[in-house]
Amino acid sequence: MTPQWLAQRTNAFDSSGIRKVFDLASSLKDPINLSIGQPDFDVPHDVRLAAVDAIQSGKNGYALTHGMPVLREKLQTEIDGQYNHSDRRVLVTSGVSGGLLLAIFALLDPGDEVIVFDPYFVMYEPLVSLVGGVCVFVDTYPDFHIDVNKIEASLSARTKLILFNSPTNPTGIVTPKKQIEQIAELAARHNILLLSDEIYRSFCYDESFVSPASFNEHTLVLDGFSKSHAMTGWRLGYAHGPAAIIEAMTKFQQYTFVCAPQPAQWAGAVAMDTDVSKATDIYRGKRDRLLEGIADRYEIEHPGGAFYMFPRVPKGNASEFAMRAIEHKLLIIPGNVFSECDTHFRISYAADDETIDRGIEVLRLLA
Repeated sequence: MTPQWLAQRTNAFDSSGIRKVFDLASSLKDPINLSIGQPDFDVPHDVRLAAVDAIQSGKNGYALTHGMPVLREKLQTEIDGQYNHSDRRVLVTSGVSGGLLLAIFALLDPGDEVIVFDPYFVMYEPLVSLVGGVCVFVDTYPDFHIDVNKIEASLSARTKLILFNSPTNPTGIVTPKKQIEQIAELAARHNILLLSDEIYRSFCYDESFVSPASFNEHTLVLDGFSKSHAMTGWRLGYAHGPAAIIEAMTKFQQYTFVCAPQPAQWAGAVAMDTDVSKATDIYRGKRDRLLEGIADRYEIEHPGGAFYMFPRVPKGNASEFAMRAIEHKLLIIPGNVFSECDTHFRISYAADDETIDRGIEVLRLLA
């Protein structure tokens, strides 16, 4: 029975299915962990040194709410050069997840509708529900590409926001440039804000990354250093978009996170000058290794980015399949964690090659 002192909103969603698997991994002996979207390489050496130097030199107090100039101004210069939007401003956030929470607080009123592409990142639906918003799911099965006509058919007078993510978690799909342009133009035509989650932008293996902000100057972008520089525990992200939205998000940051960690911001400024292309090349190889190992046994839409693939289960549902995998010490995430469907499962190949090979062996056995 739920204790009477808990708020009603705590019943609106369960604990993250990903976190449950993360906890399970800690209890298994020698698990084959292909579940967690966390790079298996370390933070680049120069970035670590910059963080240590910041700590040792006393940069440990509260940071400015909107971000320390050493990072925020550097980001602003880079973003201005890329987009040349007169009204685009930057806010340093406590990770992309923190930026997403701030954006949801700043943008949605109860009853507002949000277009979410199914499958979707696990945080989208709970955060929208937290503020009384309503997710309107647009199905992208079977190939996980977005049909703009389906978006248009899902719009209503209450549609406030379109949540877009490419490269995509959990499918690894990279949305083609033409579709991105169509989505951006549709949002502009209907005066609906487009929010682009770009945390995996560094991991595009077959084509260059394209942001919808290139086609729609009102796009709100969330990005960060967690995946590209393996700084997942440092909680350093940033948002950029129309000044009025960034100002509103900054107000909410004052009363929630207060600021992003100051030492991480000094390190982030160094990270901006750190070449991570080698990591991208390595992860392209990991993707190919996994595909070559299981593509003849599973139905898989080709993943062009991030470090995930989303195969269809050979029979039954994904929750049952994930439990069978656990019997062989293999940890994967069932599709119903990310979707209204439970027909696929997510594999993260952010792991060493030995672990990937062990996973391939089990997956071939289960097929």
